[in-house]
Amino acid sequence: MLDNMIFGRYVPAESPVHRMDPRAKLLLVFIFVCIVFLANNFVTYGLLGIFTLAMIILSKIPLRFLYNGLKPILLLILITFLLHVLFTKEGALILDLGWLKIYEGGLKQGIFIALRFTFLILITSLLTLTTTPISITDGMEELLNPLKKWNLPVHELALMMSISLRFIPTLVDETQKIMKAQTARGVDFSSGPIKQRIKSIVPLLVPLFVSSFKRAEELATAMEARGYRGGEGRTKYRILSWSGRDSLLMASMLILILCLILLRS
Repeated sequence: MLDNMIFGRYVPAESPVHRMDPRAKLLLVFIFVCIVFLANNFVTYGLLGIFTLAMIILSKIPLRFLYNGLKPILLLILITFLLHVLFTKEGALILDLGWLKIYEGGLKQGIFIALRFTFLILITSLLTLTTTPISITDGMEELLNPLKKWNLPVHELALMMSISLRFIPTLVDETQKIMKAQTARGVDFSSGPIKQRIKSIVPLLVPLFVSSFKRAEELATAMEARGYRGGEGRTKYRILSWSGRDSLLMASMLILILCLILLRS
């Protein structure tokens, strides 16, 4: 399961999405998270699905790779779907087994929520899969620049968020190594009752926390040794450039928003 984790990883490739300005991709994710709640019928969710599929194709990220990345959260999506199907009593009665009653409204709501989760995870994963942590930091800093008027540490906030994203796959890999080492010593993480599995995870947390603090200390020492003192007076090696493809992306988002507003129930 940990090997399939895709959030926080960067996959280098030559694609239109990889070459986009990080500011455009950050705006895309922010706008998409907001407009996904405008969809409330099969037509609008179909539009969101077409847009998500188009972004995946343009990114040249294999569908199998994304599917494997969704596996760890498929159980959460399935549980959410079942909760809506079993406990939402709206619309016409579709199935009546006495102890089990499924209504049309509950089935629709379950499907819509499951699709909403899937689209959000895919779009947010595409951001980290197609953008390096440094580019994400630069893009965040540029977008948050107006907040400097209120003396907010924009550079430091962007840097912290970028480091957090960068350390997600690192911590996943570290967890995998510790699990393999403890499995070789006789620890069983995959069998037994739930209580026993939880107990077997506790010894995993201690070395993971120790390793995380050690990496954080090494990173802080390395930054100090290189003279890092915050964002004041720093220059950039990579200059962000807004191109025509970024404007085209924003135009397509505007068209999608208008379609969602016009076609929603």
